[in-house]
Amino acid sequence: MQPLRPERAPGPGAVQRRPSPGGSPIHFPREPPQIGEGRLPVFVFPTALTFYADDQRTHKQVLTLYNPYEFPLRFKLLCTAPKKYVVVDSEGTIRPHCCVDIVVRHADIAPSQQGIRDKFRLNVYEHGQKRLIGQKDIMALLLASAGREEDESGTGEERMVSALRRQETDSSGGRSQHVRSRPSHPGFVIIAIATCCILVLTLPTHLLDKGSSLPDYLHLTLNQKLVAAYILGLVTMVILRS
Repeated sequence: MQPLRPERAPGPGAVQRRPSPGGSPIHFPREPPQIGEGRLPVFVFPTALTFYADDQRTHKQVLTLYNPYEFPLRFKLLCTAPKKYVVVDSEGTIRPHCCVDIVVRHADIAPSQQGIRDKFRLNVYEHGQKRLIGQKDIMALLLASAGREEDESGTGEERMVSALRRQETDSSGGRSQHVRSRPSHPGFVIIAIATCCILVLTLPTHLLDKGSSLPDYLHLTLNQKLVAAYILGLVTMVILRS
């Protein structure tokens, strides 16, 4: 991994540091936990970047890094092909309960680069220290056009969507050999997963909903609810595409 070429922000609003969405404060540790190197969960969206050579609007995309913790973090974005990308704010500090937008621009839209996967690595450090406490990999792919997106697979989201589709096909007795075939309606397994995620999100949050009458074992942590929301988003994408 190598450092990226910095680019001056094009104007007000291009790179924003703003409070994380959610409203009520989140009770996380006020100091970085003493955990193994690179083990702190890193929240970034999207988890993959897809550029299309025939669509200039996709040549510049935004990665949003969230800090839901009670302590500040320092971040640095690295890449396996730094000469192909220009990045605004590739490193900096993010305050507690805030998020930062990292603008990534593809600078080498050439036919020879199409289909090549590059990897961004977002390293998160303890503020004021060099100790690495978290990291996240983001895959980047350049395609000729949006029509070829279905022919490319490999990111975590696409693999999970394909697995859900295969599971739905197997449960209904289908023998199709094409993973990309789309069912006419969502299956029972997908509906069950979505229902479970919704139920998890409606349960009280640990340390926040103290007035709830439900037993303590039904009070979930914020990290558990974030995982449920992430899975619900993937399942929703499957339902919308079916």
